[in-house]
Amino acid sequence: MQRLYLQFYITILVVLAVFVGAAVLLWRLADDDNRTPQYLDVAAELTGALLPDIDAPKQDQQRAIEVLQRKLRFDIALYEPDGDMIAMAGKPPPRFNPMHARTGWRRGPGGPNFTLQLPDGRWLVARQVRERPNPALWIAAALGLVAVAVAIAAYPVVRGLGRRLERLKAGVEQLGGGDLSARVRVEGRDEVAALAASFNRSAQRIEELVTAHRLLLANASHELRTPLARIAVAASLLGENADAKTRDSLKQDVAELDQLIEQILLASRLEALPTLERREPVDLLALAAEEASHYDLEVEGEPVMVSGDRLLLRRLIRNLVENAQRYGGSGPITVTVTREGSRAVLDVSDHGPGVPEAERQRIFEPFYRLAGGAETGRGSGLGLALVLDIARRHGGDAACLAAEGGGSRFRVELPATGGEG
Repeated sequence: MQRLYLQFYITILVVLAVFVGAAVLLWRLADDDNRTPQYLDVAAELTGALLPDIDAPKQDQQRAIEVLQRKLRFDIALYEPDGDMIAMAGKPPPRFNPMHARTGWRRGPGGPNFTLQLPDGRWLVARQVRERPNPALWIAAALGLVAVAVAIAAYPVVRGLGRRLERLKAGVEQLGGGDLSARVRVEGRDEVAALAASFNRSAQRIEELVTAHRLLLANASHELRTPLARIAVAASLLGENADAKTRDSLKQDVAELDQLIEQILLASRLEALPTLERREPVDLLALAAEEASHYDLEVEGEPVMVSGDRLLLRRLIRNLVENAQRYGGSGPITVTVTREGSRAVLDVSDHGPGVPEAERQRIFEPFYRLAGGAETGRGSGLGLALVLDIARRHGGDAACLAAEGGGSRFRVELPATGGEG
Protein backbone atom coordinates (compact mmCIF):
# COMPACT_ATOMS: atom_id res chain seq x y z
CA MET A 1 0.00 0.00 0.00
CA GLN A 2 1.42 3.37 -1.01
CA ARG A 3 1.37 5.90 1.83
CA LEU A 4 -0.63 9.07 1.27
CA TYR A 5 2.13 11.36 2.55
CA LEU A 6 4.57 9.79 0.05
CA GLN A 7 2.15 10.54 -2.77
CA PHE A 8 1.98 14.18 -1.65
CA TYR A 9 5.75 14.42 -1.28
CA ILE A 10 6.52 12.78 -4.63
CA THR A 11 4.05 15.12 -6.30
CA ILE A 12 5.84 18.13 -4.81
CA LEU A 13 9.23 16.80 -5.97
CA VAL A 14 7.97 16.19 -9.50
CA VAL A 15 6.49 19.70 -9.68
CA LEU A 16 9.78 21.18 -8.48
CA ALA A 17 11.77 19.18 -11.04
CA VAL A 18 9.47 20.27 -13.86
CA PHE A 19 9.71 23.88 -12.69
CA VAL A 20 13.51 23.87 -12.58
CA GLY A 21 13.79 22.17 -15.99
CA ALA A 22 11.29 24.55 -17.60
CA ALA A 23 13.03 27.61 -16.11
CA VAL A 24 16.45 26.54 -17.41
CA LEU A 25 15.04 25.70 -20.85
CA LEU A 26 13.26 29.04 -21.13
CA TRP A 27 16.42 30.87 -20.11
CA ARG A 28 18.43 29.05 -22.72
CA LEU A 29 15.84 29.80 -25.39
CA ALA A 30 15.71 33.45 -24.38
CA ASP A 31 19.51 33.60 -24.35
CA ASP A 32 19.67 32.13 -27.83
CA ASP A 33 17.01 34.43 -29.17
CA ASN A 34 18.87 37.50 -27.91
CA ARG A 35 21.83 36.69 -30.18
CA THR A 36 19.97 37.37 -33.39
CA PRO A 37 21.77 38.24 -36.68
CA GLN A 38 20.86 41.94 -36.54
CA TYR A 39 22.71 42.32 -33.25
CA LEU A 40 25.76 40.64 -34.73
CA ASP A 41 25.64 42.95 -37.75
CA VAL A 42 25.57 45.97 -35.44
CA ALA A 43 28.49 44.53 -33.47
CA ALA A 44 30.46 44.09 -36.71
CA GLU A 45 29.91 47.74 -37.71
CA LEU A 46 30.89 49.03 -34.26
CA THR A 47 33.98 46.85 -34.15
CA GLY A 48 35.01 48.03 -37.63
CA ALA A 49 34.71 51.61 -36.47
CA LEU A 50 37.00 50.94 -33.49
CA LEU A 51 39.75 49.24 -35.47
CA PRO A 52 42.22 50.96 -37.79
CA ASP A 53 41.54 50.87 -41.50
CA ILE A 54 42.44 47.81 -43.52
CA ASP A 55 45.44 49.67 -44.98
CA ALA A 56 46.86 50.60 -41.55
CA PRO A 57 50.17 49.02 -40.47
CA LYS A 58 49.86 45.62 -38.82
CA GLN A 59 51.47 47.02 -35.63
CA ASP A 60 48.59 49.49 -35.25
CA GLN A 61 46.05 46.79 -35.88
CA GLN A 62 47.80 44.50 -33.35
CA ARG A 63 47.69 47.20 -30.66
CA ALA A 64 44.00 47.84 -31.37
CA ILE A 65 43.24 44.14 -31.08
CA GLU A 66 45.13 43.91 -27.76
CA VAL A 67 43.20 46.89 -26.37
CA LEU A 68 39.94 45.32 -27.49
CA GLN A 69 40.94 41.97 -25.94
CA ARG A 70 41.64 43.57 -22.55
CA LYS A 71 38.32 45.40 -22.55
CA LEU A 72 36.14 42.50 -23.72
CA ARG A 73 38.11 39.66 -22.10
CA PHE A 74 37.82 37.69 -25.33
CA ASP A 75 40.46 35.79 -27.29
CA ILE A 76 40.51 37.75 -30.57
CA ALA A 77 42.03 37.20 -34.00
CA LEU A 78 41.79 39.54 -37.00
CA TYR A 79 42.01 38.10 -40.55
CA GLU A 80 42.37 39.51 -44.05
CA PRO A 81 39.44 38.91 -46.41
CA ASP A 82 41.42 36.05 -47.95
CA GLY A 83 42.05 34.40 -44.55
CA ASP A 84 45.57 35.57 -43.68
CA MET A 85 45.94 36.51 -40.01
CA ILE A 86 46.62 40.19 -39.33
CA ALA A 87 46.71 40.30 -35.52
CA MET A 88 45.88 38.11 -32.49
CA ALA A 89 45.44 38.61 -28.74
CA GLY A 90 44.93 35.82 -26.23
CA LYS A 91 44.91 32.13 -27.02
CA PRO A 92 45.18 31.01 -30.64
CA PRO A 93 41.77 30.88 -32.25
CA PRO A 94 40.40 27.75 -33.93
CA ARG A 95 41.36 27.13 -37.54
CA PHE A 96 39.71 29.75 -39.77
CA ASN A 97 38.58 29.28 -43.38
CA PRO A 98 36.97 32.36 -44.98
CA MET A 99 35.39 30.19 -47.68
CA HIS A 100 33.10 28.62 -45.08
CA ALA A 101 32.85 31.53 -42.68
CA ARG A 102 29.78 33.66 -42.08
CA THR A 103 28.71 36.16 -39.47
CA GLY A 104 27.28 34.31 -36.51
CA TRP A 105 28.10 32.50 -33.32
CA ARG A 106 28.26 28.94 -32.06
CA ARG A 107 28.92 27.17 -28.78
CA GLY A 108 32.38 25.80 -28.33
CA PRO A 109 34.08 23.74 -25.62
CA GLY A 110 35.55 26.90 -24.02
CA GLY A 111 32.52 29.08 -24.53
CA PRO A 112 30.68 30.91 -27.32
CA ASN A 113 32.67 31.61 -30.52
CA PHE A 114 31.78 34.74 -32.55
CA THR A 115 32.65 35.33 -36.20
CA LEU A 116 32.09 38.86 -37.53
CA GLN A 117 32.72 40.12 -41.04
CA LEU A 118 33.66 43.77 -40.79
CA PRO A 119 32.35 46.30 -43.35
CA ASP A 120 35.77 46.44 -45.08
CA GLY A 121 35.82 42.65 -45.60
CA ARG A 122 38.11 41.69 -42.74
CA TRP A 123 37.10 38.87 -40.40
CA LEU A 124 37.12 39.12 -36.60
CA VAL A 125 37.02 35.81 -34.70
CA ALA A 126 36.44 36.07 -30.94
CA ARG A 127 36.13 33.41 -28.26
CA GLN A 128 34.76 34.28 -24.83
CA VAL A 129 37.14 33.67 -21.94
CA ARG A 130 35.28 31.74 -19.25
CA GLU A 131 36.41 33.27 -15.99
CA ARG A 132 33.08 32.30 -14.41
CA PRO A 133 30.80 29.33 -14.95
CA ASN A 134 28.08 29.54 -17.52
CA PRO A 135 25.18 31.67 -16.17
CA ALA A 136 22.86 28.83 -17.09
CA LEU A 137 24.74 26.66 -14.61
CA TRP A 138 24.42 29.33 -11.93
CA ILE A 139 20.69 29.61 -12.56
CA ALA A 140 20.23 25.83 -12.60
CA ALA A 141 22.25 25.51 -9.37
CA ALA A 142 20.24 28.26 -7.68
CA LEU A 143 16.95 26.74 -8.76
CA GLY A 144 18.20 23.34 -7.63
CA LEU A 145 19.02 24.73 -4.19
CA VAL A 146 15.56 26.29 -4.00
CA ALA A 147 14.01 22.97 -4.97
CA VAL A 148 16.04 21.12 -2.32
CA ALA A 149 15.06 23.70 0.32
CA VAL A 150 11.39 23.40 -0.61
CA ALA A 151 11.63 19.59 -0.57
CA ILE A 152 13.24 19.58 2.88
CA ALA A 153 10.71 22.06 4.25
CA ALA A 154 7.75 20.22 2.68
CA TYR A 155 8.62 16.79 4.08
CA PRO A 156 7.67 17.52 7.74
CA VAL A 157 4.42 19.07 6.57
CA VAL A 158 3.27 16.18 4.41
CA ARG A 159 4.63 13.63 6.92
CA GLY A 160 2.66 15.29 9.71
CA LEU A 161 -0.48 15.11 7.60
CA GLY A 162 0.23 11.46 6.89
CA ARG A 163 0.73 10.68 10.59
CA ARG A 164 -2.59 12.29 11.47
CA LEU A 165 -4.36 10.19 8.86
CA GLU A 166 -2.56 7.07 10.11
CA ARG A 167 -3.69 7.78 13.68
CA LEU A 168 -7.24 8.28 12.43
CA LYS A 169 -7.04 4.98 10.56
CA ALA A 170 -5.75 3.22 13.70
CA GLY A 171 -8.67 4.67 15.69
CA VAL A 172 -11.19 3.42 13.13
CA GLU A 173 -9.64 -0.06 13.18
CA GLN A 174 -9.62 -0.04 16.99
CA LEU A 175 -13.32 0.88 17.05
CA GLY A 176 -14.08 -1.71 14.40
CA GLY A 177 -12.23 -4.30 16.48
CA GLY A 178 -14.69 -3.84 19.33
CA ASP A 179 -12.99 -1.20 21.49
CA LEU A 180 -15.84 1.28 21.84
CA SER A 181 -13.69 3.61 23.93
CA ALA A 182 -11.36 4.28 20.96
CA ARG A 183 -10.82 7.99 20.27
CA VAL A 184 -8.35 9.97 18.19
CA ARG A 185 -6.61 13.24 18.99
CA VAL A 186 -7.96 16.30 17.19
CA GLU A 187 -5.00 18.24 15.76
CA GLY A 188 -5.22 21.46 13.79
CA ARG A 189 -8.20 23.22 12.27
CA ASP A 190 -8.33 21.70 8.80
CA GLU A 191 -10.47 19.01 7.19
CA VAL A 192 -8.49 16.19 8.81
CA ALA A 193 -9.13 17.71 12.25
CA ALA A 194 -12.84 18.02 11.39
CA LEU A 195 -12.86 14.37 10.32
CA ALA A 196 -11.19 13.33 13.60
CA ALA A 197 -13.74 15.31 15.61
CA SER A 198 -16.59 13.75 13.63
CA PHE A 199 -15.14 10.28 14.25
CA ASN A 200 -14.94 10.96 18.01
CA ARG A 201 -18.57 12.12 18.10
CA SER A 202 -19.70 9.06 16.17
CA ALA A 203 -17.68 6.73 18.40
CA GLN A 204 -19.13 8.39 21.51
CA ARG A 205 -22.65 7.96 20.18
CA ILE A 206 -22.04 4.32 19.25
CA GLU A 207 -20.62 3.60 22.70
CA GLU A 208 -23.62 5.21 24.37
CA LEU A 209 -26.07 3.27 22.21
CA VAL A 210 -24.33 -0.07 22.77
CA THR A 211 -24.04 0.57 26.50
CA ALA A 212 -27.71 1.46 26.69
CA HIS A 213 -28.56 -1.65 24.68
CA ARG A 214 -26.54 -3.88 26.97
CA LEU A 215 -28.03 -2.29 30.08
CA LEU A 216 -31.56 -2.67 28.73
CA LEU A 217 -30.93 -6.29 27.77
CA ALA A 218 -29.43 -7.15 31.14
CA ASN A 219 -32.18 -5.38 33.09
CA ALA A 220 -34.95 -6.90 30.97
CA SER A 221 -33.46 -10.36 31.35
CA HIS A 222 -33.13 -9.89 35.08
CA GLU A 223 -36.67 -8.56 35.49
CA LEU A 224 -38.11 -11.47 33.46
CA ARG A 225 -36.91 -13.95 36.06
CA THR A 226 -39.37 -12.71 38.66
CA PRO A 227 -42.57 -13.50 36.71
CA LEU A 228 -40.97 -16.73 35.49
CA ALA A 229 -40.40 -17.75 39.08
CA ARG A 230 -44.06 -17.03 39.85
CA ILE A 231 -45.16 -19.10 36.83
CA ALA A 232 -42.93 -21.96 37.92
CA VAL A 233 -44.42 -21.86 41.43
CA ALA A 234 -47.96 -21.75 40.00
CA ALA A 235 -47.20 -24.72 37.76
CA SER A 236 -45.92 -26.73 40.70
CA LEU A 237 -49.08 -25.90 42.70
CA LEU A 238 -51.41 -27.20 40.04
CA GLY A 239 -53.53 -29.96 41.46
CA GLU A 240 -53.49 -33.56 40.39
CA ASN A 241 -56.66 -32.94 38.42
CA ALA A 242 -54.81 -30.55 36.08
CA ASP A 243 -53.91 -31.80 32.64
CA ALA A 244 -50.51 -33.49 32.94
CA LYS A 245 -49.53 -32.62 29.37
CA THR A 246 -50.34 -28.96 29.92
CA ARG A 247 -48.46 -28.93 33.22
CA ASP A 248 -45.36 -30.57 31.68
CA SER A 249 -45.45 -28.25 28.67
CA LEU A 250 -45.70 -25.24 30.99
CA LYS A 251 -42.74 -26.41 33.04
CA GLN A 252 -40.69 -27.02 29.88
CA ASP A 253 -41.50 -23.56 28.56
CA VAL A 254 -40.48 -22.01 31.86
CA ALA A 255 -37.21 -23.99 31.85
CA GLU A 256 -36.40 -22.93 28.29
CA LEU A 257 -37.18 -19.29 29.04
CA ASP A 258 -35.00 -19.44 32.14
CA GLN A 259 -32.17 -20.97 30.10
CA LEU A 260 -32.59 -18.31 27.39
CA ILE A 261 -32.39 -15.55 29.97
CA GLU A 262 -29.27 -17.12 31.45
CA GLN A 263 -27.62 -17.28 28.03
CA ILE A 264 -28.61 -13.70 27.20
CA LEU A 265 -27.10 -12.52 30.47
CA LEU A 266 -23.92 -14.48 29.76
CA ALA A 267 -23.71 -13.08 26.21
CA SER A 268 -24.19 -9.53 27.54
CA ARG A 269 -21.46 -10.06 30.14
CA LEU A 270 -19.06 -11.42 27.53
CA GLU A 271 -19.71 -8.44 25.23
CA ALA A 272 -18.83 -6.08 28.08
CA LEU A 273 -15.53 -7.86 28.80
CA PRO A 274 -12.79 -7.66 26.14
CA THR A 275 -10.71 -10.40 27.81
CA LEU A 276 -11.24 -13.31 30.19
CA GLU A 277 -11.83 -12.38 33.82
CA ARG A 278 -9.79 -15.29 35.12
CA ARG A 279 -7.42 -17.97 33.86
CA GLU A 280 -6.49 -21.25 35.50
CA PRO A 281 -5.21 -24.66 34.40
CA VAL A 282 -8.14 -26.86 33.38
CA ASP A 283 -8.11 -30.58 32.54
CA LEU A 284 -10.42 -30.56 29.51
CA LEU A 285 -11.05 -34.33 29.67
CA ALA A 286 -12.03 -34.23 33.35
CA LEU A 287 -14.23 -31.20 32.86
CA ALA A 288 -15.98 -32.77 29.85
CA ALA A 289 -16.52 -36.04 31.77
CA GLU A 290 -17.97 -34.18 34.72
CA GLU A 291 -20.37 -32.22 32.55
CA ALA A 292 -21.34 -35.21 30.37
CA SER A 293 -22.20 -37.26 33.44
CA HIS A 294 -25.25 -35.04 33.97
CA TYR A 295 -26.58 -36.40 30.68
CA ASP A 296 -25.54 -40.04 31.29
CA LEU A 297 -22.80 -39.80 28.67
CA GLU A 298 -19.22 -41.08 28.75
CA VAL A 299 -16.21 -39.19 27.44
CA GLU A 300 -13.34 -40.85 25.59
CA GLY A 301 -9.86 -39.57 24.90
CA GLU A 302 -6.80 -38.40 26.81
CA PRO A 303 -6.20 -35.75 29.45
CA VAL A 304 -5.22 -32.39 27.94
CA MET A 305 -4.54 -29.25 29.97
CA VAL A 306 -5.75 -25.87 28.76
CA SER A 307 -5.61 -22.43 30.34
CA GLY A 308 -8.88 -20.58 30.70
CA ASP A 309 -12.05 -19.80 32.62
CA ARG A 310 -13.45 -23.05 34.05
CA LEU A 311 -17.03 -21.76 34.19
CA LEU A 312 -17.02 -20.60 30.58
CA LEU A 313 -15.46 -23.87 29.37
CA ARG A 314 -18.12 -25.77 31.31
CA ARG A 315 -20.82 -23.72 29.58
CA LEU A 316 -19.17 -24.48 26.20
CA ILE A 317 -19.30 -28.24 26.81
CA ARG A 318 -22.84 -28.09 28.16
CA ASN A 319 -24.15 -26.18 25.15
CA LEU A 320 -22.57 -28.69 22.74
CA VAL A 321 -24.03 -31.67 24.56
CA GLU A 322 -27.48 -30.09 24.87
CA ASN A 323 -27.39 -29.18 21.19
CA ALA A 324 -26.55 -32.80 20.30
CA GLN A 325 -29.37 -34.11 22.48
CA ARG A 326 -31.85 -31.63 21.06
CA TYR A 327 -31.07 -32.11 17.36
CA GLY A 328 -29.24 -35.43 17.30
CA GLY A 329 -32.28 -37.64 17.15
CA SER A 330 -32.36 -40.99 18.94
CA GLY A 331 -28.82 -42.04 17.98
CA PRO A 332 -25.89 -42.15 20.41
CA ILE A 333 -23.85 -39.04 21.28
CA THR A 334 -20.05 -39.30 21.31
CA VAL A 335 -17.80 -36.93 23.26
CA THR A 336 -14.02 -37.19 22.81
CA VAL A 337 -11.03 -35.12 23.97
CA THR A 338 -7.69 -35.49 22.17
CA ARG A 339 -4.47 -33.60 21.67
CA GLU A 340 -3.25 -32.72 18.19
CA GLY A 341 0.13 -31.06 18.36
CA SER A 342 -0.24 -27.90 20.42
CA ARG A 343 -4.05 -27.96 20.27
CA ALA A 344 -6.63 -29.53 22.54
CA VAL A 345 -9.55 -30.90 20.48
CA LEU A 346 -13.08 -31.47 21.81
CA ASP A 347 -15.45 -33.38 19.50
CA VAL A 348 -19.18 -33.83 20.13
CA SER A 349 -20.86 -36.04 17.51
CA ASP A 350 -24.47 -37.03 17.00
CA HIS A 351 -26.40 -39.12 14.47
CA GLY A 352 -29.15 -36.67 13.63
CA PRO A 353 -30.15 -35.29 10.24
CA GLY A 354 -26.96 -33.22 10.10
CA VAL A 355 -26.39 -29.64 8.99
CA PRO A 356 -26.26 -28.67 5.29
CA GLU A 357 -22.76 -27.62 4.28
CA ALA A 358 -23.95 -24.17 3.21
CA GLU A 359 -25.26 -23.47 6.74
CA ARG A 360 -22.45 -24.93 8.87
CA GLN A 361 -20.98 -21.51 9.47
CA ARG A 362 -24.26 -19.64 9.89
CA ILE A 363 -25.51 -21.83 12.72
CA PHE A 364 -22.95 -20.09 14.97
CA GLU A 365 -24.73 -16.76 14.45
CA PRO A 366 -26.95 -15.60 17.36
CA PHE A 367 -30.60 -16.69 17.06
CA TYR A 368 -30.03 -18.41 13.72
CA ARG A 369 -32.25 -21.47 13.31
CA LEU A 370 -32.11 -24.11 10.60
CA ALA A 371 -35.14 -24.53 8.40
CA GLY A 372 -37.35 -27.13 10.07
CA GLY A 373 -35.69 -26.56 13.44
CA ALA A 374 -39.01 -26.19 15.17
CA GLU A 375 -39.90 -29.77 14.31
CA THR A 376 -36.45 -31.11 15.17
CA GLY A 377 -36.14 -29.59 18.60
CA ARG A 378 -36.59 -26.54 20.76
CA GLY A 379 -33.78 -24.09 21.44
CA SER A 380 -32.91 -20.43 21.88
CA GLY A 381 -30.47 -20.06 19.01
CA LEU A 382 -27.80 -18.67 21.34
CA GLY A 383 -26.06 -21.87 22.45
CA LEU A 384 -23.71 -22.33 19.48
CA ALA A 385 -23.03 -18.58 19.28
CA LEU A 386 -21.79 -18.74 22.88
CA VAL A 387 -19.69 -21.80 22.02
CA LEU A 388 -17.90 -19.91 19.26
CA ASP A 389 -17.46 -16.79 21.40
CA ILE A 390 -16.03 -18.72 24.34
CA ALA A 391 -13.70 -20.73 22.09
CA ARG A 392 -12.29 -17.60 20.45
CA ARG A 393 -11.85 -15.85 23.79
CA HIS A 394 -9.59 -18.76 24.74
CA GLY A 395 -7.56 -18.41 21.54
CA GLY A 396 -9.33 -21.25 19.74
CA ASP A 397 -12.15 -21.81 17.28
CA ALA A 398 -15.27 -23.90 16.71
CA ALA A 399 -16.57 -25.57 13.57
CA CYS A 400 -19.38 -27.83 12.41
CA LEU A 401 -18.36 -30.88 10.36
CA ALA A 402 -20.09 -33.89 8.90
CA ALA A 403 -19.92 -36.96 11.17
CA GLU A 404 -18.99 -40.37 9.85
CA GLY A 405 -22.11 -42.43 9.23
CA GLY A 406 -24.35 -39.34 9.17
CA GLY A 407 -25.10 -36.60 11.64
CA SER A 408 -22.99 -33.67 12.77
CA ARG A 409 -19.67 -33.33 14.53
CA PHE A 410 -18.94 -30.12 16.41
CA ARG A 411 -15.22 -29.59 16.91
CA VAL A 412 -13.64 -27.08 19.30
CA GLU A 413 -9.89 -26.47 19.19
CA LEU A 414 -8.13 -24.69 22.07
CA PRO A 415 -4.45 -23.95 22.76
CA ALA A 416 -3.07 -26.75 24.94
CA THR A 417 -0.58 -26.01 27.72
CA GLY A 418 2.57 -28.04 28.35
CA GLY A 419 1.14 -30.13 31.20
CA GLU A 420 -0.81 -33.30 30.50
CA GLY A 421 -2.74 -35.33 33.07
